[in-house]
Amino acid sequence: MGKIFVAGHRGMVGGAILRQLQAQGEKTVTRTRAELDLTDQTAVRAFMAAERPVAVILAAARVGGILANNSYPAEFIRDNLAIELNVIHEAWAAGVKRLLFLGSSCIYPRNATQPMREDALLTGTLEATNEPYAIAKIAGIKLCESYNRQYGTDYRSVMPTNLYGPGDNFHPENSHVLPALIHRFHEAATEGRPEVVIWGTGTPRREFLHVDDMAAASLFVMDLDRATYDANTSPMLSHINVGTGTDISILELAQMVAKVTGFRGDIRCDTSKPDGTPRKLMDVSRLRDMGWEAGIDLSDGIEKTYRWFLARAADTRL
Repeated sequence: MGKIFVAGHRGMVGGAILRQLQAQGEKTVTRTRAELDLTDQTAVRAFMAAERPVAVILAAARVGGILANNSYPAEFIRDNLAIELNVIHEAWAAGVKRLLFLGSSCIYPRNATQPMREDALLTGTLEATNEPYAIAKIAGIKLCESYNRQYGTDYRSVMPTNLYGPGDNFHPENSHVLPALIHRFHEAATEGRPEVVIWGTGTPRREFLHVDDMAAASLFVMDLDRATYDANTSPMLSHINVGTGTDISILELAQMVAKVTGFRGDIRCDTSKPDGTPRKLMDVSRLRDMGWEAGIDLSDGIEKTYRWFLARAADTRL
């Protein structure tokens, strides 16, 4: 097989995919943002023409939390649309037949029935705080489907649930809930604090998938034979959810993180703070029917992630 271009290899998911491809002995090609600006169509065209990859994995995106999405909505929709359009179109122009686009569970309506099935797409209003990002991701799915329908390409899309693992952002305020909890409980355990406060009632439920499982699922979907993929999807509903199919309450998650980090104090729920969406769970029956299921248990995954966090903290101090 020829070269596989992994766009976004420095991100958490792209990095995990790159590691697994290299472990399989695949020939890969990457570019940093400084080396290749994916929002620059001319640059992307020149790269594709020069490198001629046989397949593309599009894991690059402009990402951020609620604050960033609310503060820079124009950048979030513009940059993500530009990245998707440039990479997908120029891959087609360079003769790339196989492409995998990585989206997000935020594509689904704010009040989608739980667990969220693929056919919930475009059936309701999106969550307002990340609507520009979600619309860009929906456009990426539709770009892949449209090129498949018109040009006969084999461009596929996977939609992950909440991801965690090596390469995550562990900032105590600007990161997602699981890495933020790992950081806060680690500090509390290290400093001998008597309690850790979590926002809300602790009752909202969330689903978490280890990034190595996400990478394995991505390569599984990409490597499926065309007949199997087509039999389990449809031309205008081709994306596939990736998750564990199980969820956990935020309080239970905090208790799990406390155990892994060695925190023995109290966990207090600050009920004056908002809970957010009560539940956000993916229906993963489509992927399960194709033959793939997540393999990393959440407690084991948190333990591995905490070890990575400690090693990174130690390297930073050197």
